[in-house]
Amino acid sequence: MKNNFLKAFTAILISLFIISCTSSMPTYVTVEVNAPFTMNPIKIFVFPQKDFPITKYGAVEGGIVDNTHSITAAIEACNKAGGGRVVVPAGLWLTSAIHFKSNVNLYLEENAELHFTDKPENYLPAVMTSWEGMECFNYSPLLYAFECENIAITGKGILKPKMDTWKIWFKRPQSHMQALKELYTMASTHVPVEKRQMAVGENNLRPHLIHFNRCKNVLLDGFKIRESPFWTIHLYMCDGGVLSNLDVKAHGHNNDGVDMEMSRNFLIEDCKFDQGDDAVVIKAGRNQDAWRLNTPCENIVIRNCTILEGHTLLGIGSEISGGIRNIYMHDCYAPNSVHRFFFIKTNHRRGGFIENIYMENVKCGSTQRVLEIDTDVLYQWKDLVPTYEERITRIDGIYLKNATCETALAIYDLKGDAKLPVRNVKIKDIHVGKVTDFLRNVQHVENVVEENVTYAEFTGSDK
Repeated sequence: MKNNFLKAFTAILISLFIISCTSSMPTYVTVEVNAPFTMNPIKIFVFPQKDFPITKYGAVEGGIVDNTHSITAAIEACNKAGGGRVVVPAGLWLTSAIHFKSNVNLYLEENAELHFTDKPENYLPAVMTSWEGMECFNYSPLLYAFECENIAITGKGILKPKMDTWKIWFKRPQSHMQALKELYTMASTHVPVEKRQMAVGENNLRPHLIHFNRCKNVLLDGFKIRESPFWTIHLYMCDGGVLSNLDVKAHGHNNDGVDMEMSRNFLIEDCKFDQGDDAVVIKAGRNQDAWRLNTPCENIVIRNCTILEGHTLLGIGSEISGGIRNIYMHDCYAPNSVHRFFFIKTNHRRGGFIENIYMENVKCGSTQRVLEIDTDVLYQWKDLVPTYEERITRIDGIYLKNATCETALAIYDLKGDAKLPVRNVKIKDIHVGKVTDFLRNVQHVENVVEENVTYAEFTGSDK
C-alpha cells in the first residue's frame, strides 16, 4: 500500500533540511491522523544531518566480536553532538544490550544485521522495566530507552537475536512461576519498584526485544525483526510516535508483535506481523501498579497492516488497569487465520476502563470469534495468586464495522460482568462465509446494536 506518512514526511524533510543544518533548536514535523475521536497531530523529530558510523568507534563486522562498547560510544558521541544517525553498515554485527540516548536514530543500512547475544549476564546490570504489566528491575531489553526524547530505529536492516538460551527459558519451570508469584505479591502490596529485583537465580524473566520506557517522540520505520526473547516491541508510558513499514516475525512464547502500554498519540501503519502470540495489543498495566501510575493508553491508530499469523488481529488487554480509550484500527487484513479477530479481555482484578474502541474495513481468512469480549480472563494467574482487591472494568463503546471473514466458529461472543455490564456495542456490516459453532452469545451486555450481519452457511446451533 502507499505510505502516505512517508511521502509527507520526505517532502517536509527536504523543505526543512537547511533549517535543521543551521539551527540549534529542535525541528519537528507533525503528522495529522484521521480518527473518530479528537487526536492531536503527532510530532516526529527531524534528526540533524550527522552520521556516526559504528566502525568509526571500533566495531568489527563478522558476528564474532561483541560490538556493544563501540555502539555505545557511537550513541554517546551522537547524543553529545546534538543528535543524528548512528549508522550500522551492511554486514553482520554482534552486540548485546543497546541503550539509547535522546536525539539518536539507530540507522540500519540495507543488508545490515544486528545479532544479539543470548548470554543473560550480558544484559546486566538490571534496568527498570516491566513484566506483563508489573514494574520491576529485570534483565535489560535488547534495545532499551528510558526517559529519552526523539529516538528512532530506521533503515532496511534486520534485528536478529540469538535464541538458544531464550528458547530454554520459554518453558515455565516452577522457579519461574514462583518468581512471577513473588513479583505479583510485591506489586500488589506496594513494595517499591527498586526492591523488585527479578534478574536473579532461576527466575528466567526474559527481556523484551525493544522496550522504550517513558519516552517521547518515537520513530520505528522500515526494518525487519526476526525472533524475540519476549514481547517484541513494547512502548511503555511513551508519548507520541510512528511505527511504519515494519516486518516483524517472532514465533516464540509471548511473542506479541507490538504492545502499546499506557502510551498515547501513536500511529501504526503499513506493517506486517507474523507472531506466535497477539499481533497488535493495547495494554494499560496490571492492578495496583497501574492504579498507582494512573496513565491511560489512548489515541492510537492502526491502519493498512497485514497480520500473517497471530492470536489476535487487535487485542485489548488483559492488562488494562490504567484505562484504555480512543483506539482505531482500520483497513487491516489477516489473510490466513487468527484465534480472535477483535478481542477485548479483562478480569475482576483489573478495574480501569475500556471505551471508544473502533475497528472497521478489516478482513481475515478464518477465526474462532469475529468479536469477543471476555471479562474473566486470568490465564495461569487464576490459581497462582490471590485476588487482593476486586475491581470490575467499565467497558463502554465498542464498534465493529465492515468486517469480512471466510470462516468463523462464532460471529460474536460477548461475556460481560453481572456487577457492571458492558454497554453500547455496535456491530454493523459484518459478513462471514461459514459459521460452524454458534452465531451470537450475549451475557450481561446493555444496548447491543446489530445491523446487516450476514453469513453464507451455518452448521452450528444459535445461542
